[in-house]
Amino acid sequence: MAYMEEAVATTKSSWIRKIWPVNRNELKKVIPLLSLKFLASMVYATLTCMKDTLVVTAEHSGAEVIPVLKGWLVFPLSLLCAIAYSKLSNHYKRSTLFYGIITIFMVIIFLYGFVLYPNADSITPHQSADWLTQKFGVKYSHWISVYRNWIHSLFFVTAELWAQVVIFILYWGFVNHICLVKESRRTYTLFIAAGDLATVVAGPLVLYYLNKFQGQDFTPTLQVLLSYVLVCGVLIIVLYWWINRYVLTDTRYFDPSIMKRSVNEKTKLSLGKSIKHILSSKYLLTIAVMVIGCALTINMVEVTWKAHLKELYPSAVMYQAFVAKLTFIVGVVALVTVLFLGGNFLRHFGWHFSAQITPIIVGVSGGLFFLLSYFKEYLGPFSSIFGSTPLMVIVFLGAFQNIISKVVKYSFFDSTKEMAYIPLDQESKVKGKAAIDMVGSRFGKSSSSWLQISIMAVMGTGSVLVITPYLIPIVIGVALYWSYSVRFLSGELIKKEAALDAEQEGAESEKPAATADLEPA
Repeated sequence: MAYMEEAVATTKSSWIRKIWPVNRNELKKVIPLLSLKFLASMVYATLTCMKDTLVVTAEHSGAEVIPVLKGWLVFPLSLLCAIAYSKLSNHYKRSTLFYGIITIFMVIIFLYGFVLYPNADSITPHQSADWLTQKFGVKYSHWISVYRNWIHSLFFVTAELWAQVVIFILYWGFVNHICLVKESRRTYTLFIAAGDLATVVAGPLVLYYLNKFQGQDFTPTLQVLLSYVLVCGVLIIVLYWWINRYVLTDTRYFDPSIMKRSVNEKTKLSLGKSIKHILSSKYLLTIAVMVIGCALTINMVEVTWKAHLKELYPSAVMYQAFVAKLTFIVGVVALVTVLFLGGNFLRHFGWHFSAQITPIIVGVSGGLFFLLSYFKEYLGPFSSIFGSTPLMVIVFLGAFQNIISKVVKYSFFDSTKEMAYIPLDQESKVKGKAAIDMVGSRFGKSSSSWLQISIMAVMGTGSVLVITPYLIPIVIGVALYWSYSVRFLSGELIKKEAALDAEQEGAESEKPAATADLEPA
């Protein structure tokens, strides 16, 4: 097959070519796209370092608020954003929507950091929240906490939607419109690596300002970090404008009429039709299952780990410092893994092997973490060997699980998922990918949240730690079905690749001999 021949050719090249498989004439497009991905991921990584800290360590709050926020606020709002984007795409150019959406996010972030947060004490509804707690009981405290700390909830939702709207819809939609299939096989891994590099930078940046303003109110730290976010937002707009103005119109590399039309044309994409298209295609439905399974399992384990982390580090500064260090480690390990293992595993072991890595590692490590978390009190003798406590052991085991889960997702899951779209027809690529990226991932996280909230309600508790034993079979079961879906999709992908190669070979054989000789090897 064509992609196998390309893989063999690549393995014969130097190690530099393996890490940087970009042709000289592609630099003018690839480097700006790498920069754009770095800036978008830099914003998300910085916001992520703070969003959990602010809602979990807020007054009368805990990790239990995360399922409420993700399941009952972020998911409905992400659906509304997807519907709004689909409607607005019928009336406005893609570039107009890009500038407008980025601006809206920057305005909300500015208002939170420089208006709402400094005045949080005066605008937090403590009295009405206390009344609700007395009326409905402590078991609903995680719901009431979202209302009590509404300004932090707003920030959390904004950070979550940045990944959903800006990275998945705007950035990857832009990349898919201006990159060819043959380019995507070589450059998508680099774009993912640019996001990992942003994570590496964001962690130390947060730690630096935490130490600089140590002992002070958290406000100066927050405002300085959000200033970096605002600068990145401005640079994103400027860089996007520059790509449209000077890259896509360069006739030395691109057909400007095709490029401008692909970026700026008004689409007729309907979210409802896109979802129906997925349900009617077993191939697309399998990709959706993979996306939902990945989001559900990782999120479910992460919430329980953050509940333990809140017990160990109850203060916002200590919690924030630990998360920042973890973010840095994830970025470094993911960057090295995606550059040296991600592409090489695909070339040497194939798509199926690479795609199976994530469900196996996430399922096994997640189930093991839940098991050790449930039997935490029996870890006393083990923890005493290291002069530690069972809680600290659980927190560090959870941190390790968090690291390897995100690393395999960034290094293997994201690239194999994107490759699965390559042999599809144009309608499936556009409609199917848009709906899966807009709804699938968020539905997975929300499903995790709904399950946790429902089990807590049945158990009559407000603590996610109490329901740990009931989460073990869910995580393992979802991971197994996810792994089965990968196996099915691998067989279908081989068939589609073979059909696509046969079609391309037939088209080549019909070309005149003189023309065929001019085709690149």
